[in-house]
Amino acid sequence: MRVGFVGLGNLGRPLATSLVTAGHEVVVHDLVRNAAEPLIELGAEWAASPREACRRCQAVITCLPSPTAIADVVEGRHGLAEGLNRGSTWIDMSTSDRDELLRLASVVAERGAGCLEAPVTGGVHRAEAGTITVIVGGDRALFERHVPLFEAMGGRVFYMGPLGSASVIKVITNLLAFVQLVATGEALMLARRAGLDLAQSYHVIAASSGNSFVHETEGQLILNGSYDIGFTMDLACKDLGFAHELGRELGTPLELAGLVEQIFVRAREQYGGSAQSPMVVKLLEDALGVDLRADGFPARLEPCAGYPPGGPSPSSEPPR
Repeated sequence: MRVGFVGLGNLGRPLATSLVTAGHEVVVHDLVRNAAEPLIELGAEWAASPREACRRCQAVITCLPSPTAIADVVEGRHGLAEGLNRGSTWIDMSTSDRDELLRLASVVAERGAGCLEAPVTGGVHRAEAGTITVIVGGDRALFERHVPLFEAMGGRVFYMGPLGSASVIKVITNLLAFVQLVATGEALMLARRAGLDLAQSYHVIAASSGNSFVHETEGQLILNGSYDIGFTMDLACKDLGFAHELGRELGTPLELAGLVEQIFVRAREQYGGSAQSPMVVKLLEDALGVDLRADGFPARLEPCAGYPPGGPSPSSEPPR
């Protein structure tokens, strides 16, 4: 399939790379032309605008940092809505607001095009290995037609149901990750203040009932001191805001999530919106004057060929 890809950031770049290496013809665009150079060297083509990418492709994927950026790419001057061919598909792989997604889907529908949402979860290191989890919402027949694209980019592919459902579950998974990140920092600090070996404590937690995917991954980057997970404070605060909007809409109190959101807001004010999200733990380190460091942990997670706990699920027959 000939596919456009708009947004070549920390996550978009490895996703687009997987499409190229899987043999798809890929047309790329980003605000920064240099971000596309590695893909062009692999065989991707450059498009001067989202509109141009759409005109040359059967499907176009966006992977962007905010609802504002998505709306601009879809509806702005030289946006993809102007270039979509009748019968083509817009696939948004961003973590976005459900209501805004539905609004933009109606915009592309007026052009005779379909829409799928396909947010991903599991971290940049899994995107680089092609094993990231892909969560898809939208018309099932449209989903099945594009399964080869999702399989090229990810390992586990889940079909969640109608358009908007994937956005909801993605916000829920991110909410859990942020809660677990704050808890991981507090647990490691307890171990440190008790005089325990932090490296050994990390491995004990990883083998215990208290383990989590966040501990196994971001815990390593905290102990290294790099905090470099490829995800910023701005993005974390945006996603926590989405969670609270859902809570209000659905009449669901999110008390723990509210506390975690305030901790992240403080961390963003302290370290800046572009700081790495695991630096939320640094608030506790700075408050106590104690660094959570141990030898033998990487500054960056290597591409991971395995699957998160639970094993792979067949994307051709996605869970209902």
